Amino acid sequence: MSEPSYLAGFGNQFQSEAVPGALPQGRNSPQRAPLGLYAELLSGTAFTAPRAENRRTWMYRRQPSVVAGAYEPLAHAFWKTGAAEGEQPPPDPLRWHPVAVPEAPADFIDGLRTVVVNGDVEAQSGLGIHLVRCNRSMARACVNADGEMLVIPQQGALHVTTELGRLHVVPGEVLLLPRGLAWRIAVDGPTRAYVCENYGAPFRLPELGPIGSNGLANPRDFLAPVAATDDDVGACDIVRRFGGRLWATRAKSSPFNVVAWHGNLAPMKYDTAKFMVIGSISYDHPDPSIFTVLTSPSDTAGVANCDFVAFAPRWMVMEDTFRPPWYHRNVMAEFMGLVHGQYDAKPEGFRPGGMSLHNTHVPHGPDTDAFDKASSTPLAPHKLDDTLAFMLESRWRMKPTAWALQGEGGQALDRAYADCWGGLADTFKP
Repeated sequence: MSEPSYLAGFGNQFQSEAVPGALPQGRNSPQRAPLGLYAELLSGTAFTAPRAENRRTWMYRRQPSVVAGAYEPLAHAFWKTGAAEGEQPPPDPLRWHPVAVPEAPADFIDGLRTVVVNGDVEAQSGLGIHLVRCNRSMARACVNADGEMLVIPQQGALHVTTELGRLHVVPGEVLLLPRGLAWRIAVDGPTRAYVCENYGAPFRLPELGPIGSNGLANPRDFLAPVAATDDDVGACDIVRRFGGRLWATRAKSSPFNVVAWHGNLAPMKYDTAKFMVIGSISYDHPDPSIFTVLTSPSDTAGVANCDFVAFAPRWMVMEDTFRPPWYHRNVMAEFMGLVHGQYDAKPEGFRPGGMSLHNTHVPHGPDTDAFDKASSTPLAPHKLDDTLAFMLESRWRMKPTAWALQGEGGQALDRAYADCWGGLADTFKP
């Protein structure tokens, strides 16, 4: 599949048309839309949200979304939602080794397994974090009415078709699919990805505060697709995520029949290699919040529903400083994954495709080897290279699912994880 064309800028007011003249001029919903199309609005926020936060997109399509059959329940034993569907976790650090992609045919939906959950989708708070292992392209479309989806590929490229156009996403990039938008994902072979399903406020760029006007993720590096209507606009199977359950129907028309669109609610991809890392150039280790790419705020200032944090390659130059992350107990729950390379606080045991969970106030930090090396190595400027780890942080405690603790995921659970700190001896010398 050839590389699609893109529009640039997070939160920008875009306009794009696959056929010249498909966009109406000067009005959103004229009495008759151009070229015999139908006007349809997709809202990402309430109509009366402040202008700076309001997100919506007008689509001009061959048939509107209402042209669909009745939905029937669709069984899916492993896609869970909300704290009520999680298991009571122990107050222990948890780590999972990579779980292999199965040989049995599975598309993106079939291959999804929920790892941790919190919050309540009906209250529009919290999140679900999933692991997807698939080897087959989707023939059906999916619409998630419960939350937006942040997809973090770890193995294999994703060829994504959406109502607004196409995106090509590879490991090192992330994909943001807005709530309520139809999408379909094709793969080239065995594929693994992490997914954050955000039930709360839409992801946005964090405020920069004293950093100033530049730094972290630049808005212009987020890429949205140009309009590209599907040539096959016939009947299509659609799976809808609604109320924490899956539903399916056979629609009379493909949802990918949008000929033109304009607005600021769009699917986007972002290359984490373009993240402008901010760090100390004197001494001490800054808080990991300086690595925040996107944030979903909560109703409490400074305490996020979810933060997406990327630990990208960067120079370490601090003097007289323990450079890896320090030992800590966080009020926020932390879920981590490793896309590629090595994480500096866990040189052994934390592998690409693996996961870890350090819940609210659960102690964690560098393992014994990382501590010994960082405490004794002569300090000189060096670059952490060929690495990409990420963290999804939430104010709500994360509850692992039965799959993650007892099922196939439970088989990958590192039962000896806590042993990595066993060599930290008492070296106090009064």
